[in-house]
Amino acid sequence: MDDSNTKLTPLADLGEFGLIEKLTASIEIKSKSTIKGIGDDAAVIKPNKNLLTLLSKDLLLEGVHFDLMYTPLKHLGYKSAVVNFSDISAMNGRPTQLMVGIGIGAKFSVEAMEEIYDGIKKACEVYDVDLIGGDTTASASGLTISATVIGEVNTKNIVYRDGAKPNDLICVSGDLGAAYMGLLILEREKKAFEANPNLQPDLSQHDYLLQRQLKPEARTSIVETLQKNEILPTSMIDISDGLASDVMHLCKSSNTGCVISEEKIPIDQTAFDMAKEFNIVPTVAALNGGEDYELLFTIDQSNFDKIKEIEEISVIGYMTDVNEGERLITSDNTSVELKAQGWDALKRKVHENIK
Repeated sequence: MDDSNTKLTPLADLGEFGLIEKLTASIEIKSKSTIKGIGDDAAVIKPNKNLLTLLSKDLLLEGVHFDLMYTPLKHLGYKSAVVNFSDISAMNGRPTQLMVGIGIGAKFSVEAMEEIYDGIKKACEVYDVDLIGGDTTASASGLTISATVIGEVNTKNIVYRDGAKPNDLICVSGDLGAAYMGLLILEREKKAFEANPNLQPDLSQHDYLLQRQLKPEARTSIVETLQKNEILPTSMIDISDGLASDVMHLCKSSNTGCVISEEKIPIDQTAFDMAKEFNIVPTVAALNGGEDYELLFTIDQSNFDKIKEIEEISVIGYMTDVNEGERLITSDNTSVELKAQGWDALKRKVHENIK
């Protein structure tokens, strides 16, 4: 897309409806519950009578949620879809359909829009989700992507945030803090490039951290693994704002306290090393970084023998009585108050600290 010899097509050449037709021409319907997708005034879905329909929306704004200086458009499209799929996984469900609205400025070409849609369609292909419609409109304030995901879950398998009880075990999938480290690397290289445009960044040794930031994955496989092992979480949330913030969401909804063990928090070695390079305590990165999109959930203690056999899941603590508050047990066995200092779209604490 950066090739100066490539002739780009102005959006005005196609118009709104021509653009929609071009972007959606190759989309195929895969889900049995999709009766009608793109091409009418509304999409039509018909879930099974034993299923619950799930809906979630995310809004991504240029300059707030992403920086186009270092975010490839195809990755951005992929991520805009996946973060929605993750919300459905956090309900113990399966994403089935997606609708996308995009606000675009005059600086974007048809080819740029195709890059975004290629990413969205790739995510739908990977997760077997139908792209069934959306909207495009002109924008005077940069690129905006609004995605709405529809999902389904069997009535007996639905999991909310408010079902945890004291003594439930707190579990998390994967590892934490890597996405935040990836963001810090990108921000560091951006500043270096702005200071000296002739200096080309070398990001080859940070593939995992950058992938976690630019191309995250929804942990739909964890939902499948839990169901296979007949484990029904008592509460669940996906980690978008940081472990500390999101476990406190579970506590508030469930009217409980919690104890998290610092030594049990899973941190990838590359994220650990990079945190040290940035003079950040690795645990702080894991607690407050956000955008990991791992699943954080609680289970009854009777499921401990099952959960400990699942390699991708770590037991990091337990729920307590609400009067005991939210606590972190540090590596030197000190109990400290757990504080949420992660991403807040309105306060933007972490984001401002790295700009």
